[in-house]
Parts: sequence; C-alpha cells; structure tokens
Amino acid sequence: MKVKRTLNNNAAIATNHNGIDVLVMGPGVAFGKQPNDSLDMKKVEKTLFLKNESTMNKFTDLVIDVPMEQINIAERIINFAKMKIGKKFNEIIYVNLTDHIHMAIQRAKDGILLNNPMKWDIARFYPDEFAVGKKAVEVINNSEQVTLGDDEAAFIAIHFINAESEDSAQQNQAYEITKIIKKCESIVKDFFNTEFDEESLNYYRFITHLKFFAQRVLENKHYDDEEDADLLNTLEHRYAEPYKCAKKIKDFIFEKYNFTITSSELLYLTVHIRRLVKNL
Repeated sequence: MKVKRTLNNNAAIATNHNGIDVLVMGPGVAFGKQPNDSLDMKKVEKTLFLKNESTMNKFTDLVIDVPMEQINIAERIINFAKMKIGKKFNEIIYVNLTDHIHMAIQRAKDGILLNNPMKWDIARFYPDEFAVGKKAVEVINNSEQVTLGDDEAAFIAIHFINAESEDSAQQNQAYEITKIIKKCESIVKDFFNTEFDEESLNYYRFITHLKFFAQRVLENKHYDDEEDADLLNTLEHRYAEPYKCAKKIKDFIFEKYNFTITSSELLYLTVHIRRLVKNL
C-alpha cells in the first residue's frame, strides 16, 4: 500500500491494491513517511474502511488526536456489542463511541464523573445495550486506571441504541424514547395500582411495543388506521379498563408531543395493556 496522507506516527490514509483509500494503524507505521511512500505491512496492525465518506472523514480526524489504545478499546467494545446485541450498527458508532470514550477518560482523570439520571431506566428498557456499557466500563477502567461506573455504562449504551438505526432521522432519540416509555409505563402502573414482573414475556412485549411506538411519535408517523376502527370498538367494551388506560396514554402523548394516536395504535396499546394486567 502507498501512503496518501500521514495522520501521525501511528496512522495514515493509504491506497490499497484496489485503489481504495483506507485508514491504516499501527505503532510507527507512518513515522517518516511521505505521500506515495510504500508502507511496511509488518507494522500495520489494523485497517479500517467506512463506506460513508463523511463518517470516514470524521473518524480520520479523531485518529489524529485520540491515542491508539483508546481507539482499540472502542473497536473491542463495538465487536463485543455486535455479538451481544446481534444487530447491525450504523457506521457512525465508530466516531461517536471513540470520541465519547476519549472524553470520558479525560474527564475521569480530571476527577469529573457525570451523573446519568436515566441510567436505571436505560438498564431496564435496554438490558443488552446496558450490558455492553457495563463491559465497556470494565475494559476502560482496567486499561486506563480510572473508575467509571453505571452512569457511564448508561451513556455508552445510548450510543449503541442510537446506532441500531440506519436512518439518521431516528438517531440521537434514545433519551426521549426512554422518557416516553417510562411515562407510559407509569400511567399503566398508576391506573391499575400495581407493579409488573419485569422478567415476564408480556412485560417484554409491552416495552418492545413502546420503543417502536415512541419512535413513531417522535418521527410523527402513524399506523394505517382504516381497518382497525371496528375492532377497537369491540375492544372498548370487552377490555374496558385497559382501553381507558390506553386513552390516558393517548391524552399524554397529545398534550406532550401534539401527536394524535390513531385507532390502530390505540388498539395495540389496549391489547398489550390487557396482556400485562390480565391477572389483576
């Protein structure tokens, strides 16, 4: 490979044998190199190519300032998340997570630890992503001799929640989605004066539905409404209390987000609430 641009002693943009520009990293891999110089492949520890040009440029800018050890930590955590969560992530995770880890380490070494008021809600509603955050904190603490905790694990989890969407319009909504889920859950708890078995299948189904419901609210998207109006009329009488509870959620969403829940959405909320409280 030929050097196209040296970033620092340990990183460069190089052109591979297919004529594609890739990021190459390794101790001393770019030391003393000039454009068009050949690379010593024995010094290349890793290469990275991101399809999105803008994302690739952002990551390249990060590499100039972020220590190689922290870049390796971020990549290690991303690979762990791919196995743990089993979803495809938007490439921007390489930029956002690397930058976040770099800044979190700097803050920790300066004695600044941020509180995350949503951490336990994130842990409940996104257990896999939170588990990745916990693993990330463990790796960072061991590698950098800092003492990050569950607050930071939740911050890291948010990056993975956001990166699970390929649609940029759906990214950076995790906090607001979590707030909607928490409020809707509270409405149901207060209405029926109960707590839930958070390990139950029906609770899992309810929370999963709320996640996608919250996304639709924030994106102002609706279900097709025509075919479900008659069925909803039936459920209004058969499941009277769950229906009344769903209407409270509808009122909250309209008041807070100026979003009108359709008959279809009200139907699905009623069914999920009915399953959740059927033994009360």
